[in-house]
Amino acid sequence: MKYYSTNRNSPPVSLEEAVRKSLAPDKGLYMPERIPHLPESFFNNLENLSFHEIATTVAEAFFGEDIPAADLKRIVCDTLNFDTPLVEIEDNILSLELFHGPTLAFKDVGGRFMARILSWSIAAGRNRKGKVTILVATSGDTGSAVANGFLGVNGIDVIVLYPKGKVSEIQEKQFATLGKNITAMEVDGTFDDCQRLVKTAFLDKELNDMFTLTSANSINVARFLPQSFYYFNAVAQLRRKGIADAPVFCVPSGNFGNITAGIIAAKTGLPVKGFIAANNRNDVFLEYLKTGNYSPRASVQTLANAMDVGDPSNFARILDLYGHDADAIRKEISGCRYTDEDIRHTIKDVYERTGYILDPHGACGYRGLKDNPGQGGYGIFLETAHPAKFKETVESILGKTIEVPERLAEFMKRDVKSVEISKDFLDFKAYMKSRIS
Repeated sequence: MKYYSTNRNSPPVSLEEAVRKSLAPDKGLYMPERIPHLPESFFNNLENLSFHEIATTVAEAFFGEDIPAADLKRIVCDTLNFDTPLVEIEDNILSLELFHGPTLAFKDVGGRFMARILSWSIAAGRNRKGKVTILVATSGDTGSAVANGFLGVNGIDVIVLYPKGKVSEIQEKQFATLGKNITAMEVDGTFDDCQRLVKTAFLDKELNDMFTLTSANSINVARFLPQSFYYFNAVAQLRRKGIADAPVFCVPSGNFGNITAGIIAAKTGLPVKGFIAANNRNDVFLEYLKTGNYSPRASVQTLANAMDVGDPSNFARILDLYGHDADAIRKEISGCRYTDEDIRHTIKDVYERTGYILDPHGACGYRGLKDNPGQGGYGIFLETAHPAKFKETVESILGKTIEVPERLAEFMKRDVKSVEISKDFLDFKAYMKSRIS
């Protein structure tokens, strides 16, 4: 399958090139040339299939022309060594728990899948420049998922850029304490500044002559497309509960890779009633839905820090999927916005009524379903990270100690080692060049 740029001013490329380059020369994001429509027999039998079987079928539809079936099946099974369970919170509202992977965040799926795709490519000799350098901007969970997914992988260096003072201590320790082939860079700026450094690096000829650069952010097709797997798994689990209705998915949204993957799942034929994009105070998408105008702006810091994005990269993919038609987008996607106070109230209220502990991002997803009863039927919100990753915040809201999983506790014992830089690209470029000398 070929991959085209959302800006339509660069030639289509192969999967290997799309994964390696991440960003097209015309600054667009790569998209598959077609979205396969999966057979009706697959959907009719969904509840009888395992997560591995479901994900392998979906992966073959997108990647099967480029990766041998046996290799692709192994990549899927190695990626998904954990489940994404569907948990009923109250009548008609369910949580899709995406925090059962190694770093307890939804990005484990895309991060691990991409790591294995790149490893396969290098082992097969497809990367003729040798070592790959991965640049990844993170507002929290992406950094830990990617760093741990690529830790110790031969032929790959990872540089994680994160905004100073704007990720939780646990999140920082999950990627800034690893060493080996992982470098953490603390940027004196926002997540958008980190993302800008990464995008500018991809378009800098001198750096690209020196390094084989790629990204593991959701701008990379091998990162965001596998996130569609768990939407299929959610519907399969709903069917096993005897519920045949098409659900509404409410997705806590920052860079919009997660909801874009869900939209693509729906376009393959997965029965979905609609999507709700839950925003925090960084609500540029909600503003677009209301006005039809996209006005990116500097992000502001909130309790739901992984959603602190003022210029979401994957908005370009959403526009592309709907032909830049705002009315078409509004027909399938609605939006909502929550303040820190809303998040605090929701976490406390849900715990007191149900005993379920939400993380700040999941709180936005849950609230989005509660506040949009007009959608009707069953609603599924994506619980994107374990609440213990926001231990201090959640404990202060609930007034009780929450249990920290052993995996997180181990990270907390380690010392952070990071490189501090400004948000100026010239500083970043100088650092990159110093890695060669």
